[in-house]
Amino acid sequence: MKYCAANYQFSFHSVNMRRMNDLRGIDLNLLVVLEALLAERHISRAALRLHLSQPAVSHALGRLRQLLDDPLLVRGQGGLVPSARAHELAGPLAEALAQVRILLGPSGFQPATARRSFRLAMSDYGAMALLPGLLRAVRKIAPGIDLVVSQASREAMTAKVADGEIDLALGVFGQPPEGVHSTELFEETYACMVDAATVRGLGKLDQVAYLARSHVLVATHSERVDAIDAAVAKVGGRRKIACVLPHWSVAPALIAGTNLVLTTARRSLAAFEEDPRFAVFDPPFPLPGFGFSLIWHDRTDADPGHSWLRERVIAVAAGDEPDDAISLRS
Repeated sequence: MKYCAANYQFSFHSVNMRRMNDLRGIDLNLLVVLEALLAERHISRAALRLHLSQPAVSHALGRLRQLLDDPLLVRGQGGLVPSARAHELAGPLAEALAQVRILLGPSGFQPATARRSFRLAMSDYGAMALLPGLLRAVRKIAPGIDLVVSQASREAMTAKVADGEIDLALGVFGQPPEGVHSTELFEETYACMVDAATVRGLGKLDQVAYLARSHVLVATHSERVDAIDAAVAKVGGRRKIACVLPHWSVAPALIAGTNLVLTTARRSLAAFEEDPRFAVFDPPFPLPGFGFSLIWHDRTDADPGHSWLRERVIAVAAGDEPDDAISLRS
């Protein structure tokens, strides 16, 4: 009896393993749906991304749950929450699908006829500096390409690139982890901006006047000490922070009609350089610049579509208008 039970258990396990390993019985399109659900964490957004109906995506999720014997995503506040199993699958799934796309794709990427969605992450500064030009280039050359843009901290963006949740991230990053590629897009400098009425006849502030005023601090994370504060400390000063906010784009509007000072990335102030309401000038103390970079994972490095999009980002950052005759080989 004991022998028979052992044989039965072995037989059942063998049949189950054969079923899981036999890809002929599995709809591989389900993995594409799972990829979209893990990225969007929302049925309707995943459906839009996949150009499917919401019922179709819901049905696919049900089949995935049955196939993998796991809930995968459950309802939570604001959307779907991945299970522990889903978190484990995210990285291998992204890597596997990237390799399948390379395997089944054409020898070269054809942007004019391609239909594909890319997930990008960047701050609103990155979006302001590069997204308009990038979107114009993509729409002109590859109208079937969609860009899904999200925002996160630099640490979260790096982690999402590593996990396969996003394809490309733009920002200020340190040394990337193993498997993550990085290329600098441009070197950025800082500039100061004040209401022009508060510096009439001067157009700028010296160190004493700068430190005497209150400041607006843009901080995309919880820490209130940044590179600017570190540079101010080197000259023996300390800024008085009147307002801390996480968004670059709204900061200039807070300066008008006040004596506040904004010190931020120069590119974010380009639209105000010639505006008579404001005075934009160099910081009154040494302040090193910073590199703005593009990162992506090794799993997508050889993907022709990713290569094409990376080249577009690099071209826009360099101020070049992409040529629609450019074609990249795999």
